[in-house]
Amino acid sequence: MQSALPFSESFPYVQPNHKPTVIITGASSGVGLYATKALVDRGWFVVMACRDLAKARAAAAALDIPSGSIALELIDLGAQTSVREFAARFKAGGLPLHALVCNAAVYLPLLKQPSRSPEGYEISVATNHFGHFLLSHLLLPSLTPLNGQAPRLITLGTVTANSEEFGGKVPIPAPADLGDLQGLEAGFREPVAMIDGKAFKAGKAYKDSKLCNMIMNREFHRRHHASTGVVFNTLYPGCVAETALFRYAPKLFQKFFPWFQKNITKGYVSQPLAGERVGQVVADPQFAQSGVHWSWGNRQREGATPFAQALSPKANDTARASRLWDLSAAMVALETA
Repeated sequence: MQSALPFSESFPYVQPNHKPTVIITGASSGVGLYATKALVDRGWFVVMACRDLAKARAAAAALDIPSGSIALELIDLGAQTSVREFAARFKAGGLPLHALVCNAAVYLPLLKQPSRSPEGYEISVATNHFGHFLLSHLLLPSLTPLNGQAPRLITLGTVTANSEEFGGKVPIPAPADLGDLQGLEAGFREPVAMIDGKAFKAGKAYKDSKLCNMIMNREFHRRHHASTGVVFNTLYPGCVAETALFRYAPKLFQKFFPWFQKNITKGYVSQPLAGERVGQVVADPQFAQSGVHWSWGNRQREGATPFAQALSPKANDTARASRLWDLSAAMVALETA
């Protein structure tokens, strides 16, 4: 694992011009990288939280993102020790935090057997869900208003985990379904690899993890918005078919999927536009309502109007959300309210 500089060496405690600060996980490529650019262009200072710092540095330079507007910090969301170390370094740096964007994700659809985190959990759920759940808890007390605007905690969702939309009904390999959380109830360690306790399906594990993301962001809203003022929202910026998220998908899929989205479904969205949409949800006044899943109808259309997309009954089941919260907290060794 790469060593990371403590924040006191990575960048000054006090930023020039007192720029607002946002942390974006998974900012070395895809939506996270272009969201970094969108927010830097808006005058924000971005902490790019990534596993590969050299890759992130090169990617930022390739987009001409000014080095003085970013800091690169190491985090592996699949390893809870790394998440805790990142949060501790950020807090020690003395910067205010105005927004957190939970964007990073792993998608490993070709796995026949589950890969596991250092804690022994299936890696998609460990990274995409547990890692962000832990990070959100650790940094929630650090979120502070910006010139009267409430701080925001934004999580990337996906259409494939929302059965209210067509993409969430596609049975390849199966729709997202957490069951009665049997896998988590059983401890979620070997031989258990799925939240519903059933046989391992790599693609479904990813969908399940993203459904957890959307459920937990909504649960954060229910538990903490009134007391903290933090705006908790999710968004789906559209089908970003050429992002590095798909680098472990079959090669034929990587070639066919963008063409299919551009020409058949018309759902293709470019990485720059997706990043711009994330930037809007983080920074723009029109997205100040909390407890919303923002969507643009999965379309590239310039000037498309964002709207509040309904989530599925699976995502709105408050009893299941409460139990998922408690089980997730146990998996990351947190005592939560």
